Amino acid sequence: MLQAVATKKAPGAIGPYSQAIKISNMIYTSGQLGMDPETGEILSGDIKVETKRALDNLVAILEEAGTSLDKVVKTTVFVKDMNDFAMVNEVYGEYFSDHKPARSCVEVARLPKDGNVEIEAIALL
Repeated sequence: MLQAVATKKAPGAIGPYSQAIKISNMIYTSGQLGMDPETGEILSGDIKVETKRALDNLVAILEEAGTSLDKVVKTTVFVKDMNDFAMVNEVYGEYFSDHKPARSCVEVARLPKDGNVEIEAIALL
């Protein structure tokens, strides 16, 4: 049975989708931007700040679902500019210092709300 996950500690969906879906012992998150959950605005100007906020949003959703970063098995990182990869990777490494899930990183032409980074995850419950 599918169960939607929602928390006010992360930005609400800006379209017809859920922050995450739980099924069986898995959770699949939607991509998280570096968006402030209170204002709905992207924290722009610094890719590290934006990446940290995206990961904080991801953590909030995982916690609401009853899991955590150490149960993440796969992430996908979307970046607007691959030249920012080293800075994104630096912040990402602070969140995944011991547990290192599988990961893909893809440069994209554009992200919602003109964000510079978006991160999604698949985790065990």
